[in-house]
Amino acid sequence: MSEDHIEITSEEDDLFEHYRIVADKGQSLIRLDKYLDLHVANASRTKIQNGIEAEAVKVNGLSTKASYKVKPFDVITLSLPQPPRDTEIIPENLTLDIIYEDPALLIVNKPVGMVVHPAFGNWTGTLINGLVYHFQQLPTGRNGEGRPGLVHRIDKDTSGLLVIAKTEFAMTFLAKQFADHTIERTYQALIWGEPKVEKGTITGNVGRSARDRRVMDVFPDGSQGKHAVTHYEVIKPLRYVSLVKCNLETGRTHQIRAHMKHIGHPIFNDGTYGGDKILRSNTGGGYKTMVESCFHLLPGQALHAKSLGFIHPLTKEWIQFDTELPPNFQAVVEKWENYLNYE
Repeated sequence: MSEDHIEITSEEDDLFEHYRIVADKGQSLIRLDKYLDLHVANASRTKIQNGIEAEAVKVNGLSTKASYKVKPFDVITLSLPQPPRDTEIIPENLTLDIIYEDPALLIVNKPVGMVVHPAFGNWTGTLINGLVYHFQQLPTGRNGEGRPGLVHRIDKDTSGLLVIAKTEFAMTFLAKQFADHTIERTYQALIWGEPKVEKGTITGNVGRSARDRRVMDVFPDGSQGKHAVTHYEVIKPLRYVSLVKCNLETGRTHQIRAHMKHIGHPIFNDGTYGGDKILRSNTGGGYKTMVESCFHLLPGQALHAKSLGFIHPLTKEWIQFDTELPPNFQAVVEKWENYLNYE
């Protein structure tokens, strides 16, 4: 029995895994790809070779080739996309806003209300159901076997940009960038109140609440949860609310929503984190009516994944995508601007 020490940790919303393997003292010389094939469960030889080519596999901190001979006490680290957990995804002819597509990937602008992938309570009508249908209609060059690869997610009631991998290599290459936190992700959010500091960084572990597993709590002492960092900047202060820009350094579940609540500025109309209550009250009689009309106009939390940048898997060049705020989101911002003008 091998004495290799293997650690596995899930990162970035559990869409891929980090492995750390220490070869035992009696390890005989063996090719790196063959060694990993023996030691990484549920990973095909193709997935391992793609990981090595994408430099998602390192030996003693350095990228190397598949032919490298593993030696005793070598420390091998790798990040690989997790295999899909759903046995069947039903293709559905859904309307998708695909703003860019090439042989390696596509960029989708997801609307509010659409779940990203099938799960309990949402087996149909998801983005992935629509993408599977979309790919079936394309000449993939692999007899229709191509399937979209989910590298990251955004919440059901958050709108905005997602990158979808079309090949195994692209998925591994992109997953490594998410793991290394080199993906540029900028969100815009309408939050309650005006932060005292116009530009700042929120650091605090994010983990599931003991009171309600559907909600994420912030643990600034690091006692629970996973390390999370959000950089924010106020774009437009509107006294009662503020339009802010948020850049994610990490990608935890509900990260921006939990972090904003933690600093006392929950996202507007976010029912999970207290943003659907009338806050920053005004004595004027029209204030309550104004807020309620905004709630009615904007379904879900006022959070939009506005821009996305990364190194392309094939060209190895930086590419950047941007989208406008959804019309109802923009309309709510304008209503607040008008309210201040006539207050």
